[in-house]
This record gives sequence, structure tokens and C-alpha cells, in this order.
Amino acid sequence: MDETLAEFFRRTILKIPMTEMMTILKTWNFLSENQLQTVNFRQRKESIVQDLVLLCEENRASLNDAAHLDIIYTQFHRHQKIWDVFQMSKAPGDDIDLFDMEQFKSSFKKILQRALKNVTVSFRDAEENSVWIRIAWGTQYKKPNQYKPAYVVYYSQTPYAFTSSSRLKSNLPLLGQALTVASKHHQIVKMDLRSRYLDSLKAIVFKQYNQSFETHNCTTSLQEGSLGLDINMDSRIIHENKVEKERVQRVTQEIFGDYPQPRLEFAQYKLETKFKSDLNGGILAEREEPLRCLVKFSSPHLLEALKSLAPAERSGSIGIFS
Repeated sequence: MDETLAEFFRRTILKIPMTEMMTILKTWNFLSENQLQTVNFRQRKESIVQDLVLLCEENRASLNDAAHLDIIYTQFHRHQKIWDVFQMSKAPGDDIDLFDMEQFKSSFKKILQRALKNVTVSFRDAEENSVWIRIAWGTQYKKPNQYKPAYVVYYSQTPYAFTSSSRLKSNLPLLGQALTVASKHHQIVKMDLRSRYLDSLKAIVFKQYNQSFETHNCTTSLQEGSLGLDINMDSRIIHENKVEKERVQRVTQEIFGDYPQPRLEFAQYKLETKFKSDLNGGILAEREEPLRCLVKFSSPHLLEALKSLAPAERSGSIGIFS
């Protein structure tokens, strides 16, 4: 093992918290149980890391073995990255092909390596027929940077891929091409969804979150006390407020359901409309181009924040995401 690879192992192991060290190493399954028992995990972390690196050298570990360990660490700490969603589609009339994961991996890797001399690609199969892909980008003149990799999570036989945000925006077209061709799709677009919570993004695009309106009885009446009504109000006002609050609660329940929302931190809403007016004249009245705007939402828990707007009598806002 050369010094560069040994240093990569050292830095990868060093960032693993001690409370997760044994779990991650056993998940990696590169070092045997007997080898792990020879390590004193009560000593200083630097000494533990050194002992583990020596065991990796003893097993003739490769760069791909180190990349697998890094993938497992990232799977445990996926919330430390910001994830984007890409949606692919087939051309009209395209047949549905049988999917072969090994063929996908081979095709994906070949496309990247043909276009870029210095790039390393590693794969790790995961749950729900998904594969985690680790890409260390280089250039035509520089070796791949193993410390700033990009990650892709692709679920087989679906049009969705999730990618960790990368500073190397120039490589996005190549990455999109590799995903599209390898998965036998025609084109790919970036969706206006972004979050640190990969599982929540998956729940949104695969529609796995609860929407209880399918079974909820909307005719169930609510108690006046639960609506925060003043019993000294005029009965007509009380009735009007009660009906409106019941409607707001019903609509909120239909859109968001009863259960906690998927964790989403960023979203965009694009609006395009033409100005219409019965009045003559005016700058906007003569404008033929539609008005366009882009509204960006951000919050530590965006969907729960939008859900809370309805009881605050801002129910019109939730229609954006219905």
C-alpha cells in the first residue's frame, strides 16, 4: 500500500465517530472478526486508526476498498450532504427494457471513463434495489480528488436519481449523460427539490408519505372549543368561523395528512402568467411576453412550516403544493 492510499484510509477511518466505529467496520466486512479483536479500541483514536490501517495493509487493501468504506460512512451520515433530485424520462414509443444492475454499473462507469481520463467510480448495492455510486472527479491533468467525491443514489427501474451537491458544476452534464444512457432513458432534468434528508426526498418523489384523505371522514364535526371560538360572539359569526375553520382543517388534512411530513429544506415555485386588464392603456397591458417569477422557499422543515400556515388563516398558501 502506497502512502497516498494509506493516508486516504487514515483520514476516512479518523472521521468515523467512536460510537459507530465497530458497526461501520463490521458493515464494511473487509477486516475479519479475528483481526478486529486484535485492536484495542480503548486506546487513543490516533493509535486505533494506525492499527486499523496496518491491518488494511496486511489485507492488501485497494483504492476501491477504501472507497467502499467511505460510501458506508456516507450512508450513515447522509444528512451531512445536500441532495438534489433528477428525473429521467423515456422517448415517446420507447419500450420498457429489462433492467440489469451489473449492466447499468458497467455502462455508467465506461461513459465517465471514456470522457474523462482521471475519474474513479465505485458502487455499493443498498436496500430497495438501489445502488450508491461514489465518483471522485479529476481532470485531464490532475488525479481524482478522493476527499471531495460526488455521490449518486439510483433506484433501479425508476426514473429518479439523487445526487449530492457538487462544486464541480461542469461535470453535471457528463453525470446526467451517464445516468440517462446507463438506465436506458432519453433525457434528464433537475427537479426543484433539495434537502439534507435523502429519505424524505425519496418519500416525496415516490409518494410514500401518508395522505390520510383517502380514508379520512371529512364530515366529522369539530368541537367549538378546539377551534378557539369565543362563546360570547354572535352565533352567526361563530357559525361562519366554525365552518371556515373546519374547511381549512379539512383541506390541510387532505393535502398533508395526519403524520409528520417528509423533511424538505428547499423548494422552488415557478409562475408564468399574462397580464389581463379591462382598462385601456398601461405598460403591462401592451406587454405580449408573459410575466415570469421564481419563488424560493427555505426552512429547516419546509413542509411542516407550510402546513402550519393553514391554522394561522393563510390556507391559500398551501394550494401551491397541492
